[in-house]
Amino acid sequence: MTLAPALLRRIRFCLAVVVLGLLVSGVTAFPLREELSFARDVLAQLNVGSVLPGAVWWVNHVAEGLDATAEAYPFIAYGTDWLAFAHLLIAAAFVGPLVDPVRNVWVIVWGLLACAGIIPLAAIAGAVRGLPLGWQLIDMSFGVVAAVPLVLALIWTRRLARGIPPANPVRPEPREAAR
Repeated sequence: MTLAPALLRRIRFCLAVVVLGLLVSGVTAFPLREELSFARDVLAQLNVGSVLPGAVWWVNHVAEGLDATAEAYPFIAYGTDWLAFAHLLIAAAFVGPLVDPVRNVWVIVWGLLACAGIIPLAAIAGAVRGLPLGWQLIDMSFGVVAAVPLVLALIWTRRLARGIPPANPVRPEPREAAR
């Protein structure tokens, strides 16, 4: 028995985690104003301001900014609609590697490049736009967190391409274990 199915399962699991994250990010970018309003209410009800006043101030400030922008310039929200759409399209790009990771390994590499690009973008654009460092670090963490399953998927895809079994095989056949 070949261990390719075990590697393929691992690769697909890692890619599914990334796709799920992208889908959630995409879908939640559409109702941004409503989400921030909800977050503002929850933080107030839980009295989080007594513990993290800076974070609560920032959430309130962003929510107020979204409210004011929506009232005066509702078309600006169209930009976050495109952001949401882009996340959904990026998620769709990973269908290829989910089906055939070896042939579509370039998408995994491209995803890792995108993850790496998040860090300078968040640092530079965040500083230029006046975002608090903590918020920038949260944004950067998305790139770091997404890179973990992508690195694993890349390693296992290269092993699959070379025919190398995983480091710790998943449930080997008894005949193979006895050899």
